Amino acid sequence: MIRPMSGCAPVTSRGDGGIGHSKNQLLLLLLLFISPFVFAQTSIDQVRVWPSPDSSRVVFDLSGPVSHSIFQLSNPERVVIDLGNVRNRSDASRLDFDRTPIQGIRFGSRDDGGLRIVVDLKESVRPKSFELDPNESYGHRLVLDLERAGAAEITIADVAPMNRDIIIAIDAGHGGEDPGAIGPGGLREKDVVIAISRELARQIDATPGFKAFLVRDGDYYIALRDRAEIARRNRADVFLSIHADAFSTPSVAGASVYALSERGATSERAAYLAQKENRADLFGGVSDLSLRDKDNILASVLLDLSMNATLAASLRLGGSIVPELNQVTRMHKRSVEQAGFMVLKSPDMPSLLIETGFISNPEEAGRLANRNFQGQLATAIFNGVRSYFERYPPDGTMIAARTTSEPRSYTIRSGDTLSGIAQRFGVSTTALIQYNGLTSSMIRVGQTLRIPTT
Repeated sequence: MIRPMSGCAPVTSRGDGGIGHSKNQLLLLLLLFISPFVFAQTSIDQVRVWPSPDSSRVVFDLSGPVSHSIFQLSNPERVVIDLGNVRNRSDASRLDFDRTPIQGIRFGSRDDGGLRIVVDLKESVRPKSFELDPNESYGHRLVLDLERAGAAEITIADVAPMNRDIIIAIDAGHGGEDPGAIGPGGLREKDVVIAISRELARQIDATPGFKAFLVRDGDYYIALRDRAEIARRNRADVFLSIHADAFSTPSVAGASVYALSERGATSERAAYLAQKENRADLFGGVSDLSLRDKDNILASVLLDLSMNATLAASLRLGGSIVPELNQVTRMHKRSVEQAGFMVLKSPDMPSLLIETGFISNPEEAGRLANRNFQGQLATAIFNGVRSYFERYPPDGTMIAARTTSEPRSYTIRSGDTLSGIAQRFGVSTTALIQYNGLTSSMIRVGQTLRIPTT
């Protein structure tokens, strides 16, 4: 009789039985190794809620892709989402549903083994859901948007009131689940620009003849295509989108002012920035803006004419803001650049995107996080806006009535030139010299010039 060796499995006398047993062992080992990967179950790892005035967004962070279906039920109001073989690892009990139409979120198993999510509601909503692929900041996501059913469109009257305020729409970039650029120490662009925007709004509201409107006045996401529309519904005369830039090289610094370009960017940097900012809608799952009724020739011609006039006004407005910003911060470019920013595609109001600095630059990020510097930026932007509207006041506004009845004046600041002031107010240098009784083009800081009417 053959005895097995110590520590070895016994050898049988059945043909290839030993080989078969070894194959079974190998197969078992392979299954144990690959099963966590082959049979891994997608999970809901976290739930986030972003409230906004007209809608609320619920984001389910996932470990992998899913497919889902959604339907509504009444009495009581609720939205139901059905998923396949998904496991819930999140805790929705600690979520803050204040300022949302949500009462609570429940999870349960379906009879077929799938997962059911029930969103209990305080009121009727219009739900929309979609799945998002991973991006730079997040993995797979399932997004549920809940638009309040009672959110009515703002109707614009045909006739504007006389002696009205000039309305400045201030759009703080990014927001909600879209943090924008991230600077040293985790400084987020969305936090910097909302602080600057609020200070800008405060200064505007404190000035007679001007009124500010914040497109985003909280930490929530608004799609690029909706930002200008919100400004339009609120009768804005101008649209300013406030951002803080970022680049792979930390040494790059400086503020910039951008207007729309339909034909191409004025620099490679402007093209890169426009592409980066336009990708923000990947956070919200919306597509690019497209014009309707493209075959309507008359509408197309009128739109082109309107866009050309608006672009010219945007460039003049930007030309008024750039020298003001140059007084308080370094400029990346000392002229208005152009690129195809989706958020600026408005045919009926001057629109600019203002990059207040590079949040990726440690020194500049420190200044951008400083409240005093934020206030200086806001003051510079408003000085440029106010200077522009003193030259080109919209009809029927208080500024238009004051401009025609009162002589205009300007106090010289450091860096001003007589030719620059003349260009800013749309008059000739000779007219300025003659109107103020000057003997040359020499000017001094603190000197006040009277501006002749054009």
